Amino acid sequence: MLILPAIDLRGGKCVRLAQGDYARETVFGDDPEAMARRWVGEGARALHLVDLDGAREGRPVNGDVIRRIVQAVDVPCQVGGGLRTEADIEATLETGVARVVLGTRALQDPAWVRQMAQAYPKRIVLGLDARDGKVATHGWLNTSEASVLDVAREFANWPLYAIVYTDIARDGMLEGPNVEGLAALAEAVPLPVIASGGVTTLDNVRDLMARNVFGCIIGRALYEGKIDLSAVMELVQPGNASRE
Repeated sequence: MLILPAIDLRGGKCVRLAQGDYARETVFGDDPEAMARRWVGEGARALHLVDLDGAREGRPVNGDVIRRIVQAVDVPCQVGGGLRTEADIEATLETGVARVVLGTRALQDPAWVRQMAQAYPKRIVLGLDARDGKVATHGWLNTSEASVLDVAREFANWPLYAIVYTDIARDGMLEGPNVEGLAALAEAVPLPVIASGGVTTLDNVRDLMARNVFGCIIGRALYEGKIDLSAVMELVQPGNASRE
């Protein structure tokens, strides 16, 4: 299983939001590069970076910080938040990131995302953020009427790297992931599914592995010491899923 520690950026700092609420922010450090080096030092083989300012403003904001993070570590990084044009995608990929996550515009203009997936095969991740099973957009500020499964099926046969599915109600709440929703999504589409939101314990990771979920993003639980990254990395090694 692919494990991605999350580094959420706002104002150049490393933060976490509760349920995507910008008014419920916790700052975990003012040196995101050092945080990235920490997670890699504990075994991370990839990182998930989120430009929260960009998601809210609809354009990349923390590009300089992202570039420094990419230069500071030697593992693939994927970046989401505010990427709404091909120029945004190109500029972000030029910083050295491995993949970019597209969310809001994916719902607004699926044909454009298909074009981007074909232009950058396996370098585009579809970000589906859900509230009560409905897809949310614009930094989680708006909720559409489109269901996660319907949207996922629309993109299912395109050359995307994966789908990142975030259950907003679980995000930052340390209450476990929406395993049933993730399993349903993984069964509905042939694309790899990456879980985001609520992963707090080793048992949560085991549950996701048992449902054939491709990967998971872990955020607040790492920052608050609820879960140990080195233990997670040991668990996900082949043959270790049943280890206590």
